[in-house]
Parts: sequence; C-alpha cells; structure tokens
Amino acid sequence: MRAVILILAAAALLALPFAAQAAGQPALITLATRIAVYAIAAASLNFILGYGGMVSFGHAAFFGLGAYTVGVMFHHAGAGPMFGLIPGTTHLLVTIPLALAVSGLAAAAIGALSLRTGGVQFIMITLAFAQMLFFLFVSLTTYGGEDGLIIRRPNEFLGLNLRDRVTMYYVALGFAAAFFLILWRIVHSSFGAVIQGIRQNERRMAALGYAPYRYKLAAFVLSGMGCGLAGALMANVLRFTSPDLMHWTKSGELIVMVILGGLGSFFGPVFGAAAFLILETYLAGWSEHWPLALGAILLVIVLFTRGGVAGLIARIGGALQR
Repeated sequence: MRAVILILAAAALLALPFAAQAAGQPALITLATRIAVYAIAAASLNFILGYGGMVSFGHAAFFGLGAYTVGVMFHHAGAGPMFGLIPGTTHLLVTIPLALAVSGLAAAAIGALSLRTGGVQFIMITLAFAQMLFFLFVSLTTYGGEDGLIIRRPNEFLGLNLRDRVTMYYVALGFAAAFFLILWRIVHSSFGAVIQGIRQNERRMAALGYAPYRYKLAAFVLSGMGCGLAGALMANVLRFTSPDLMHWTKSGELIVMVILGGLGSFFGPVFGAAAFLILETYLAGWSEHWPLALGAILLVIVLFTRGGVAGLIARIGGALQR
C-alpha cells in the first residue's frame, strides 16, 4: 500500500506542470518549485528538531548562506575574482558544492559553540548567530546590502534552460528526491538511531559509550548543509537573494513548517511546506490581513491534529483501510 501511494505521488509530481498548464494556472509550477525547495530546508531542520530534539531558531542563516553563495559567485563571474584570488562561477555543479561547504562550515562553527549549552540557551545562541550574519550581509554594500543581490540569470546546468519554469521545477524536484533519499538512509542508519536515542535520554546514551556532543554536532552540520542546498536552489528560482532569507522570521517559518507537517515525521516537512506556502499564497490574494487568518488556521491544525498534517493523513489512511 505504501509503495502504491509513493508511485502515485511520484506520478502526480511529474505530471503537475502539464496539468497546471492545461488548467491555465502556470503560476502553480513556480509555487510547486518553491514547495520542493522549502521541503528540503524544513526536512533539514526536522532532522535535528524532530529526531534530535535540538530546537534551532537560527537555521535561516544556513539557508541565506546557500543563497548568497550562488549570488556572490555570479557577481564575481562578471566583476572579477573575489579578493583577487577566488574566481566567480555560474555553473550549478560548482555553486551547489560550494553552498554545501560554506553552510557546513558555518554550521560546524555555530554548532561547536551552541551545543555546549541546551534548552533556552541553545535556542537564543542559534538565534543570535543568525542575526549576526543577517546584519553582516546588510552591511555588505558590495553585494547590495539590505537591498539584496540580483542574479540576472540562473546557473548553468547540463545545458538546460533554468529560466523555463517547467525545467526549473524538474531540477528542484530532482534535487529534492536525491536529498530525501539520502536523508532516509541517514535517519534509518545506526547514526540516526543514536541521534534519536540522544533525544530520548542523553545520559543513557553517554553511559552506553556514545559521545552525545560529537553526534549532535555532526547532525547539526548535516542539517545546516541541507538548508544551504535549499538556499542555493532558491537563489536560482528567485534569481535574487537578500539578507531577509536569513532573518529570524525565516527561521520561524521553517519551524512552523516542521510543526505543521508533523514533528519527527519523515515526510511531515513536505506536507508542512506545502500547506504553509499554499495558505500564504492564496490567503494573501484574498485579504491584506492574511497573516491573521493564517495564524488562526495554523492554531487549529496544531491543536486539533495530533502529529500535524502527516498525522492527520495517517489517521485518515488507517480509517479507510479498516
């Protein structure tokens, strides 16, 4: 049954651009592309939040760093090497690994300090680091400062035209599929089991001979790299990047997506990202007071659907099977 559902879901995702165009709704393709990208970012956060119990309120920093990696490399591809040493590039197969490296190094530095604390202190330290990076990029006038950095054309990738929204959708969907496949292997590995064990009882895991700090730091770095990948893809989708991508409100949106979809559920972040972005898009078209309506809907979902959207879908599926 699960295999059939996955096959049907994959077929629906592959057919979505054609269905959207046939229905005269090409904007749905861009919306679906954004959902695929944000699903990567939300699932990355869910790995440490839902499986590891680490409440990070600064993951937008890695999302923004991934986006700025693409923007800065594009800028220096035309303006000359960075610091006279590092050449720019417009190739996706170069900018994606760079975004992973930059976000991973930042996550290692932030995690090495933040993970020495816990609870509220950990939340506030991750928030503080993210805000430091936000204000740093606001002050970098070379890269647009608070106005952001325009990327005149998306990266080159295997000769494809990423300006075409359908092509960009399939590229984002391909990266999302590869990401979730890797994440599935990590979550269901012995490493993933240790991370979940640390969330349940860190002292017991330490008594068994595991080093919780090292495992949590490794998970934090992997999570940051996932957000960096999503940021790099988003920069290509928007052809623009700005400090707003690493503001604390963006971190809050990612947390809402995780909780809305189902905390600790593997596909929950996908449902959460889809629900959040769809509600945001259509409510904004109905009223300028859409955040109030969105907040009310989110409150109802969180309070009355145990396990978020993923839990609700699981219960409906169980009822149908009976």
